[in-house]
Amino acid sequence: MISLNEVKEARERISDIIHVTPILKSDQLSSLCGNQIFFKSEHLQKTGSFKIRGASNKVKQAVENGAKYVTAASSGNHGQAVSYVANKYGVPATIVVPEDISQCKMNAIKAYNGKIEICGTTSAERLPRAKEIAEQENGVFIPPYDDPFIMAGQGTVGLEILEQVQDVDAVIVPIGGGGLLSGILTAIKETNPKIKVIGVEPEIANDTHLSLKNKEITSIPATSTIADGLRSSQPGDMTFPVLMKYLDDLVLVSEEEIRHAFSFVLERMKQLIEPSSATTVAAAMHNKLPFTDKKVVTVISGGNVDLGKIYGLIS
Repeated sequence: MISLNEVKEARERISDIIHVTPILKSDQLSSLCGNQIFFKSEHLQKTGSFKIRGASNKVKQAVENGAKYVTAASSGNHGQAVSYVANKYGVPATIVVPEDISQCKMNAIKAYNGKIEICGTTSAERLPRAKEIAEQENGVFIPPYDDPFIMAGQGTVGLEILEQVQDVDAVIVPIGGGGLLSGILTAIKETNPKIKVIGVEPEIANDTHLSLKNKEITSIPATSTIADGLRSSQPGDMTFPVLMKYLDDLVLVSEEEIRHAFSFVLERMKQLIEPSSATTVAAAMHNKLPFTDKKVVTVISGGNVDLGKIYGLIS
């Protein structure tokens, strides 16, 4: 497992690349939720999501060790981040993406000079292909979540939350492969274990829920959740032990609850966030949190949404 020191080292390594994202607040949302709700606004991060943190930490480390080529497997946000950082250091990048990748995410990868290869619809198909290309080209594979440098980079979100929101009671985090959640858990629980950290998954993409219930990594079939950034088939070998050790609770949200939260944030707060990000807001809005009258930070993980698909996401 990673340590708090590794997260702090990651912050130093990536400070010249990432933004320290703002904290937003809505009094109306807080009133609806029965808690004082804050947004950690990673949708305003460089490349539009938190993924730039882990990608910066890992790619920079790879380049420092002589990497001349990198690959990644991604449904979009990780691929954008890897392409951006690789381009910054003049290193070619190939991103293996699913057939149903969002057009806006594909456009961004290309804009950052990433080469795209389309492969299947699941992470189980993409990951081996990206590793194969890296081996063939004598390059370095940049994992989407199951890597200590990735996890530590994502954990810098937790360090910022601790500095930006005084006396925070709980942090709510979306779960895909677990890179963001494991990093935030490490940063927060090893600083102040009294702060609750709660994960959120879509009901139809509940691999981490099942894994925690079974006390072992459990995979699920491909899912069609609108939270496309949370479609991992199982938690990572490295991320899962951190979740087992530190996670206080995990809640599930329905597709309609995600749509409702997405619509509220867009209409009332004028913020365009991804459905994956809306899961944390949905958990707060639909009484999934096991407390009231607390100071709560919901992590808004990204904001890369195809404009043509917004109407279909509105509740």
